[in-house]
Amino acid sequence: MSETPVEEMSFEQAMAELEKVVGLLERGDVALEESITLYERGAKLKKRCEDKLKDAEEKVAAITLDGDGNPVGTKPVEGL
Repeated sequence: MSETPVEEMSFEQAMAELEKVVGLLERGDVALEESITLYERGAKLKKRCEDKLKDAEEKVAAITLDGDGNPVGTKPVEGL
């Protein structure tokens, strides 16, 4: 597993490592103590991915159109 702290990972890094953790746990050939450590790391990685997705959703903007249907700007998406 990566030595990078979860809090410093990009979404892509966290997702890639989470996939590795899940793969190791699914195979079931990891000792109990290591499984616990992997599970804890996986939970942190999952939360990091969820947080990064939420941040991205909050930045999404709706495109505003003029009377002819041409894009003229953006406005924040409401309800996020």
